[in-house]
Formats: sequence, structure tokens, C-alpha cells
Amino acid sequence: QVQLVESGGGLVQAGGSLRLSCAAFGRDFRLNVMGWYRQAPGKQRELVARISSVGSTYYADSMKGRFTISRDNAKNTVYLQMNSLKPEDTAVYYCNVDSPMGVYWGQGTQVTVSS
Repeated sequence: QVQLVESGGGLVQAGGSLRLSCAAFGRDFRLNVMGWYRQAPGKQRELVARISSVGSTYYADSMKGRFTISRDNAKNTVYLQMNSLKPEDTAVYYCNVDSPMGVYWGQGTQVTVSS
């Protein structure tokens, strides 16, 4: 059974930083795209960033220059370093893996940025 386990969310003041981690269990995802999405209250889930198996990255426009996605294939883990956080970054952040065997989601971790 595949599990994606996120950690690292919390409460931070505007301008602060957080680092999210997502560890995958039950399947080796080193050949698959891994990513982060977020969903704020009353809004649709949106892509934050994703990273390919060879490290190519994509960021949503509002995250460019502030967020950095990375991965450790040996640990089957993807990270999201978030700097210069803004109140509008407040959301539940979800880890995602897109593979030929299916699309997998973590349970989500809350990030709250106070002004």
C-alpha cells in the first residue's frame, strides 16, 4: 500500500520560512514526477511546484523565487523549501506523485502565515 507522509507545516510569521517534507512508502518513485499542491479555504487545489526524476523543476508563477522543490531519490522523499512566506500562502499543502500506476496524494499539512 502506497503512503505519502507529509511533515513540516505549522504557523509562521510573514517573511518567515518553512520546509515541508514528503516521504513515500510502499513503492519506489525515483522515476516519477513528484510535486506539491495547495488548497486554501474556499479555493480550488492548485499546483505549487513539481520535480521530475532527473531534477527538472516547474513552479507556479506566484512561487517563483520564493519556493524551492527538491528530492532525495535514495530516501524516496520530496521537499519544499518555502521562504519569504506571505499570508496568502496559507493553505493545506499536499504531496503528489504522478506515476503510470496511479496518482497518489498525501494527507496534507497545514501552513498558516500570520501578518
